[in-house]
Amino acid sequence: MNTELHEISPKAAWEMIKNDPRTVLIDVRSSMEYLFVGHPKGAVHVPWIDEPDWDINPHFTTDVRKLMLGGLSCDKEDGCVPVILICRSGKRSREAGEVLVENGLKNIYNIDEGFEGELDDDHHRSTVGGWRFHGLPWEQC
Repeated sequence: MNTELHEISPKAAWEMIKNDPRTVLIDVRSSMEYLFVGHPKGAVHVPWIDEPDWDINPHFTTDVRKLMLGGLSCDKEDGCVPVILICRSGKRSREAGEVLVENGLKNIYNIDEGFEGELDDDHHRSTVGGWRFHGLPWEQC
């Protein structure tokens, strides 16, 4: 069972989601990003840092535990449900994932390129990496 944070590419994450329907994809970006920039189809929104104060969510681990039925999503036969985290570029979700692992959650993955990827030379996103760049399913409000 994975007891450390694992980095995963957007394409590998999508394959994991398709191959293991138990997998939970959590978008940790702010509410505004999640709604207006867009998010992967099927992603659950649990913000790591959110408006109006832009403070780290002190209930993040508890919120994820609730989503994972307080740990009931682990069993001896299948292990723990995979949890994949995504943010804009992979930095906030990595930080959030490290906190989950420190608090005892297992089978935690971070999408290393995030939803929009890093900035290109013209300071644009979604042109050199990220969930959208790879043409994976997403939606916006």
